[in-house]
Amino acid sequence: MKLFGGNIDPACEYCENGTKTSDGQMVLCIKNGVVSPFYHCKKYVYSPLLRVPKKNVMIPKFNKKDFMY
Repeated sequence: MKLFGGNIDPACEYCENGTKTSDGQMVLCIKNGVVSPFYHCKKYVYSPLLRVPKKNVMIPKFNKKDFMY
């Protein structure tokens, strides 16, 4: 079982070879230099610890009165 599911698109934002810049807008890649966070190359290696998963939408809590006429 893969962490965060198996359908993750490759991106330098969460590659082992990349490090985010101080402003967070670009990625410093060991192989390609400064690249976009959404770029990826053939040297891409997924690192699950760099990936920030999307937040779940909170479902409102209901009680019995909400479903009565």
